[in-house]
Amino acid sequence: MRTALARFLALFALWIVLIRSAAPADLAVGALTAVAATWTSLRLLPPAAGRVKFAALAARGPRFLWQSVLAGIDVARRALHPRLPLAAGLVTYRTGLPRGQARNTFATITSLLPGTVPLADEETGIVYHCLDTAQPVADQLAADERAYGKALEPGRAHD
Repeated sequence: MRTALARFLALFALWIVLIRSAAPADLAVGALTAVAATWTSLRLLPPAAGRVKFAALAARGPRFLWQSVLAGIDVARRALHPRLPLAAGLVTYRTGLPRGQARNTFATITSLLPGTVPLADEETGIVYHCLDTAQPVADQLAADERAYGKALEPGRAHD
């Protein structure tokens, strides 16, 4: 119930920001729209195990920025190289995070780094498309999981 209320309030607040009106008719339509959007969001993304500690995640910002710079330089080097040295392929990373919010956040964070894109979340792990499978992609993802582990807390579903 707590998740549904939080989603409703966020969606209703978004409605108010976008519409910029406090007229009763507009608020009524916004409330009905937020109820429908909340119902839809709960069906498409039900509450799941794990949570994200945003303060701990923000503390990892410098690491993320440094990795982004290094990865961006690597991608640019490959793109500008006359022979375009790529060994694209798929890598399945077996994460210790259970399916849910923490695992989804981890996949989102790693998708922002150039060179890897998560394609699927399977029982065996997260499948990534990589520009260079000759690189130690799984080792880098394991280091990222350790680094972000305190911010991505597996746990029980909350409702």
